[in-house]
Amino acid sequence: MPIKSYRGKRAKETKGSSENIRVSDYMSTNLIIFSPDQSVLEVMNILIKMKISGGPVVNEKNELVGIISEGDCMKQISSSRYHNYPMIDIKVKDYMGTVIETIDGDMNVFDAADKFLSSRRRRFPIVKDGKLVGIISQKDVLKAALELKGQNW
Repeated sequence: MPIKSYRGKRAKETKGSSENIRVSDYMSTNLIIFSPDQSVLEVMNILIKMKISGGPVVNEKNELVGIISEGDCMKQISSSRYHNYPMIDIKVKDYMGTVIETIDGDMNVFDAADKFLSSRRRRFPIVKDGKLVGIISQKDVLKAALELKGQNW
């Protein structure tokens, strides 16, 4: 007795199908970046003004060296209060996260969604040839899903 496939006939892949939607199609490239020697106080002002929750830290060669987040700034506030340090003297390099997970710009955006779920991160930097080229956030993945509404993912 032959085995029946319940997969069904698949339509030919078309341009713009979910198989072709890459992280690089949805990543942000106009980035707000920070310097390791920038003051955390200045970063806090930028995060509030720009309504963002964090951003990449790059050196003078545009190489990704860390990520600074609201949580990192909160650690600095707590530490400054406890040790009575002036906030203006604290630098990003002292509080940024240095264990950085990146993803490939060629990754399918829905595979990136799985990575967001398993890592519990809000954003992933995209690096090419050692240089920061973009960031994809959870919101960017949601935008991709909305553009494909009604299609199978």
